[in-house]
Amino acid sequence: MGRLLIKVSAGLVVALLLLWVLSSLVGLLVWWVMAASVIGLAALGIAMVRARRRS
Repeated sequence: MGRLLIKVSAGLVVALLLLWVLSSLVGLLVWWVMAASVIGLAALGIAMVRARRRS
């Protein structure tokens, strides 16, 4: 019974660690996408302002 409890608890620890790592990676990916979209929108805004100045 003791070994089974140790195996179950080790499995739970591994599962929680895997979930934590995956959630961290997804969080980083979301931050990268948000930063890229902000930079892209800023570049688009600058391009639009320059185009208006030319015409």
